[in-house]
Amino acid sequence: MAADLPARLDQGVRSGELANLHAVFIARRGKLAVERYYEGTDDRWGTPLGKVAFNATTLHDLRSVSKSVVGLLYGIALAERRVPALDTPVVQAFTAYADLARDEKLRGILVSHVLSMTMGLEWNEDLPYSDSRNSEIAMERSADRYRYVLGRPVVLPPGQQWRYSGGATALLGHLISKGSGMPLLEFARSRLFSPLGIEEVEWTPGTNGEAAAASGLRMRAGDLAKIGQLVLQEGVWNGRSVVTKGWIAAALTPRTEAFEGVQYGYHWYLARRRDASMAYMAFGLGGQRLVVIPSMDLAYVIFMGNYYRSDQLKSVFAVQNVIHSAIR
Repeated sequence: MAADLPARLDQGVRSGELANLHAVFIARRGKLAVERYYEGTDDRWGTPLGKVAFNATTLHDLRSVSKSVVGLLYGIALAERRVPALDTPVVQAFTAYADLARDEKLRGILVSHVLSMTMGLEWNEDLPYSDSRNSEIAMERSADRYRYVLGRPVVLPPGQQWRYSGGATALLGHLISKGSGMPLLEFARSRLFSPLGIEEVEWTPGTNGEAAAASGLRMRAGDLAKIGQLVLQEGVWNGRSVVTKGWIAAALTPRTEAFEGVQYGYHWYLARRRDASMAYMAFGLGGQRLVVIPSMDLAYVIFMGNYYRSDQLKSVFAVQNVIHSAIR
């Protein structure tokens, strides 16, 4: 790792090239390599927080990085036989919706399709999250979050095409909570966070009072990096299997193409790098990133506050370019 990486990050923030960067945390070969924090404007799930001076103890919205954490939690719950198997029609797990379960097309959507976001339901999150027509926003504003998701028309055969869906994660989060008999955050604390020594964490509730599984998790940068390190270590932490090796492999197996050059597993993104090695990633609105590259024994976290900027991808790519140019 180039010794001047912290200085290059600092300069990028000063120049505005790395606009509203909040934190960078890099672990290499299981040890802290770089840790940097800055001041910037931030939100808590859409509520403005104003200017925040970030440090190692500051919680930050993960936004859709939350989805990849839920993907791991489902694997933990599955190993405990608390949630439906992958070949289960998902609507059958929602016994209160017997009317929906009569739909033959809907019964074709399996838990595996929910995990890979290939449900085939009508769903559109391409609109801004300030727009009530955005499907995730409409879900949160509905009287019944899960009925709303499962009540969408089936427009494609399940498994045929990836379609980004916070609704998929909402279903998974509810199944974990229902099967474990615990709120999602409580299950996450007991099975994932506590074994990793993660103590300070929040999961913002949605409008129905349950955790907003798709986007509500708030963590410290260093703690999110532990999740990345856990993936690098195939689910093992301090000699203990926290997530089974089999589930890590399943989650990181390509199931469908998300977009050009990027595949999707079970709630994790995957991409082949120029040197043919693999990168495993979790993405969140505003520039949130967790990146794991096993061939480099590398896990890193980026936190940014560009939730409403049209050029937010440009900004986070600029941060990643600085990081990758410094890795040796």
